[in-house]
Amino acid sequence: MKITMQKVHGSENDFFLIDETQLDEPLTEKEIDTLRTRLCDRETGLLGGADGLLLVEEVLNGESLAKMRVINRDGSEASMCGNGLRTVARYLAEKYKKSSFTVETMFADLKVRKAPNLAEQVVTYQVEISPVRFEAAAIPMQTENNTIMDEVIPELSNDLRFSVVAVPNPHLITFVDRQTLMGEEFERIAAYVNGVNPLFPDGVNVSFVEILGTNEIFVRTFERGVGFTSACGTAMCASSLMYVLLNEGEFSEPITVKNTGGMVKTVVHEDDSDGYWMELIGNATITHLVSGLQTDFLEGHFNKISVKETVEQADYLAFLASIK
Repeated sequence: MKITMQKVHGSENDFFLIDETQLDEPLTEKEIDTLRTRLCDRETGLLGGADGLLLVEEVLNGESLAKMRVINRDGSEASMCGNGLRTVARYLAEKYKKSSFTVETMFADLKVRKAPNLAEQVVTYQVEISPVRFEAAAIPMQTENNTIMDEVIPELSNDLRFSVVAVPNPHLITFVDRQTLMGEEFERIAAYVNGVNPLFPDGVNVSFVEILGTNEIFVRTFERGVGFTSACGTAMCASSLMYVLLNEGEFSEPITVKNTGGMVKTVVHEDDSDGYWMELIGNATITHLVSGLQTDFLEGHFNKISVKETVEQADYLAFLASIK
C-alpha cells in the first residue's frame, strides 16, 4: 500500500502529516507507533526526524471536516497542538477547497480558517485554542489549593512565581528575564516536573516567558514528551493568557509572540459564559512532499522513498531574517 505524507511545520515545530482517510484502511496503533519510531528520531529518522506525527482521520460524530491526532516523538498522545493544527487546517482547506471550518481534536471541535499571510509567500492560518481550565483535575496536579496562579512553588524555586493552566494541554508558566529564560534553571525545573514528582503525575509543559514590550512576549517551551522545541502553539496561547491576566494586558488585542522558531500572533478573548479562549495565527509551512510503500516506511528503507523539497522553507527563513 502506498502512503503519501507531508513534512510540515508551524514556527519550526515540525511533523509528518499523514492523511489516513486516503489509505485503503486506517493504520493500526502498532503501525502508528512503528512509523513514529522510524520517522521522528532526530538521529536516524527521515529528513532529520520530527517532533511528532499528525494524523488526519475521519470524524465519527459531529460536523467537523476531519479529526486530528497528535503523536509525540516519545509515543505519547497530545490532547492538542496549536502549531500542528495550523498545518492540518491548511491541508484540509486545500484538499476540500474550504477557507473556514472546524477540526475535531481530543477535547473540542476547533474553528480554523485561512488568514492574511504573515509575510510574502508565508502561508498563514488562524486556529481556535480552547477550552481553558485552571482547576487541578484538568492538569492534573497534586496541590492543597485547586489552582495555582502567580505563586511560588517551593519544590521548584524560591524565587520564581508560577501559574498553571490547561488549554487543554497542561502548562506551567513563569515570567522571567532573558538570563533566566536561557539559563540552566529552566532545564532543571522542566526535567523535575516531567520525571517522577509529587506535583504533576502526568508531567506538564513548561514555559519561561520574557515580556519584550506592550503586547509583545518571547516564549521558550519544554514540551512534555518532546523536550525543548522551537515553539509550542498551546504554550504561546497559555502564556498570552497569563500575560493578559497578570500584566494588565487587554482582551481582544493582538499580541506578538516571538519564539525560537519565529513569530506568531495571538488574541485572548474573554467570554462571560465559557471563560477564556484564544486565537493562534501563524505559518503553516510544507517543507517536503513524501511518498512510498507503507512497508518501506515501516521498515525504515528511506532510500526507496520519494522526497520532493518545496521552496516554502526558504520563504520562511527569509521571514525569520526580517523579524530579527
